This record gives sequence, C-alpha cells and structure tokens, in this order.
Amino acid sequence: MLDPSDIVSALEAAGFTHLVWIPDSHLGTWEPALRSSRLAPIRVCREGEAVAIAAGLLLGGAKPLVAIQCTGFFEAGDAVRNVAHDMKLSLKLIIGVRSERAARAGKSGDNCPKFAEKLVQAWELPHTRFDPAEGDATQLVTALNTLAMSVTASAILWAE
Repeated sequence: MLDPSDIVSALEAAGFTHLVWIPDSHLGTWEPALRSSRLAPIRVCREGEAVAIAAGLLLGGAKPLVAIQCTGFFEAGDAVRNVAHDMKLSLKLIIGVRSERAARAGKSGDNCPKFAEKLVQAWELPHTRFDPAEGDATQLVTALNTLAMSVTASAILWAE
C-alpha cells in the first residue's frame, strides 16, 4: 500500500504545480506529506470552485491537479463541462471513488462507485483507474505521468 509521501512524491514528479482540493476521506491523508512538498495546495469550499480555480491556474500557465471525492465531482459537473468542453482546457482530476473497495467486496450499499465512472464517461473525460491499496509506486508514477501529459481534460478514478 502506498503511503501519502509516495503519493505526493509522484504528484511532484509528474510536474503538477498546485493541488486544488477538498481533503476529505482518503485524500485528506495526504496533507502531512503536502506540508513539506513543493506543491502549492489550495483548499476550496466546493468542488465547482476547485475546477474554476484550476481553470484560472491553467490560463496562467500553471499545471494544477484537482483532487475531489466522487460526490463532489457530481456536484461540479457544470464547471467540468464548461472548463473541459467550452474552454477546452486540459483539466486534470483525481476523483476519489468513495466505498469502491467495499462495494467490490459486496460490503457497501454506497452508490458512488456505481455512478462515478458513468458520470466521467458522460462528460467524455478520458480516464484510468488506480487503487492505492493494490498499486505500487511505479504504477502510480505511470498513471500520474499519463494524466499530466494528456492534451485534453482527463481523470484518474482513485479507489477508496
């Protein structure tokens, strides 16, 4: 299992300059490692705000990454649509899929895993899946580098 310092090191190696996020659930465990990183974490109040701030950073030449949970991604849909399709900016997202591991094991009735990928597909965002409990540092670096190099808006569905 990857620890937060492995994750933050991989984010830095992929060239991201900012992490625009709401540090809930699993994503929040990265915070101690972020304190000593070169990334500039930006906390927001709502997920749509995260997308808007990332858009501004992209327009200013930065390489931000938005990290939000799937329920927040659902809420931010219009902002994602606007930034990715109207503005045609290469928005990068890590979307934490709450309860995904428990759902795979038949131990959760949470419907977030059911809808997360469907909504990413509805917004026509290229995406990959990553499970930090199963993946290693090399796989994470590969996934983040692929995300960072994509010329279009894209996402990683991050199992929680």
